[in-house]
Amino acid sequence: MNAALPLITQAERRHRLGRRHCLAPSARAATVVQAADAVVALHATDAATVFLSARARLTASNPAAIEQALYADVSLVRLLSMRNTLFAVSTELAPHVDSSTARAIAVKERRSLLKHLEEDGQGLDAAWLAEAERATLDALDTRGASTGSQLSAAVPALRRKITVGRGKKYEAETGVATRVIRLLAADGRIRRDRPRGAWTSSQYRWVHTEPWPAVPVAEARAEIAGRWLHAYGPATEADFKWWTGWTLTDARKALAAIGAEPVRLDDGTTALVSPGDTLPEPAPEPWAALLPALDPSGMGWADRGFHLDPAFRASLFDYAGNIGPTVWWNGEIIGGWAQRGDGRIVWRLLGNPGHAAERAVATEAGRLAEWIGDARITPRFRTPLERELVS
Repeated sequence: MNAALPLITQAERRHRLGRRHCLAPSARAATVVQAADAVVALHATDAATVFLSARARLTASNPAAIEQALYADVSLVRLLSMRNTLFAVSTELAPHVDSSTARAIAVKERRSLLKHLEEDGQGLDAAWLAEAERATLDALDTRGASTGSQLSAAVPALRRKITVGRGKKYEAETGVATRVIRLLAADGRIRRDRPRGAWTSSQYRWVHTEPWPAVPVAEARAEIAGRWLHAYGPATEADFKWWTGWTLTDARKALAAIGAEPVRLDDGTTALVSPGDTLPEPAPEPWAALLPALDPSGMGWADRGFHLDPAFRASLFDYAGNIGPTVWWNGEIIGGWAQRGDGRIVWRLLGNPGHAAERAVATEAGRLAEWIGDARITPRFRTPLERELVS
C-alpha cells in the first residue's frame, strides 16, 4: 500500500453513499431522472424495484409520477444491459448503455435463437426470423401498445413452437413469442410500455420504437465508467467488472480512459475514484432508508464490506446473490423488511444499532406504507429474512 495516496475511510464511504445515492434527506432528488442518474441505473428485473428505489431518493413522489417518467414522458426506459439484467436508465444515458453493453447482448440473443431454430429441424432460419420480426412490428404499428399474448394472437409466426435440447435430458417444447419479443427489445426496436394492471405488474405492453443513436463503444464505456465511479467510488476494478458484466480488460480500459485515480482505504487496500475526487466527505444528517430488493445501493459493488456486516449476508441475500429488501442507517445495512398480506410493513434489525436508529426506521416504515397504499409487494427473488417476516 502506498502511504502517499489519499485516504478515504469506511465512514467517508458511507457518507458518500448517503449523499451521492440521494438517500440522506438533504440530498434527495427532485425528479425521477435525477434519482436514476444518481445511481447510474435502477434495477428493473422486479417491476416494483424501479418505483421503490426512485421513491427512496425523491423529495416527494407517488407511483403516478414515476409512471409519468416511464410511459408518458419516456424520460426513463428499461434496457436489457449490465450483467444481462434489466435496468431503467435515463434516455440521455440510454444510447451509451446500448452501445457499451446492450448491443453485445442483442448479438448473443440473436445467435442463440437462430441456433435453437436450426436445431429444431422445422426449416426455420434467419429469413423466417426476419419475417416474424417484421410482422410483429407491423402488428404494433396497427394495434398500438400490446402485450405478448395480444401479439401472439395477431401474428401467426409467434404461435410457433420449437423443441430446445432435442434428445437431451433438458429437452422441452417452447413457444418462440417470448424469444422473438425479447430479441426485438434487445435490438432497441420495441420498448416496454405501461403494464396491464398496477405499477407492480410485469405484464408489459410493447410499443414500436426507433433504435438508439450509435455511440462509439469506447466512448460509451468511458461515459458509463465515469458515472459509475462518481456514484460508487471508491471502488475497485473487480467491483466495476462485476457491476457491468464486461470483461476485465474492457473494464480496465474504460477506467483508464477517464483517468481514475487510486486511493487508500482504511482496511489497507487500494481503490479508485474519479479524477480529483479525494476531498474529505463530512457526515450528512442522520438518515434511515427502507430500500427494495435489488436496490442499486445494495447491488453496486462486488465487495460490500464497507456497508454490510458479513454476518448479515445469509439472511439478506438469496442463493444467487440477489439482495432482498434492506433497512439502512447512516450508510450501513442494519436489517431487512417485508410487506405482509394485510399491507403492514414489518422489519427486523440485525445487531443493536441503537434507539435513534429504531425510531428513524419506524418513521420510514410509516412513510413507505403510506406511499405503497393498497399495493402489495412480493420480491421476485425471495430471501430468508423476507420469508420469515411475512410468515
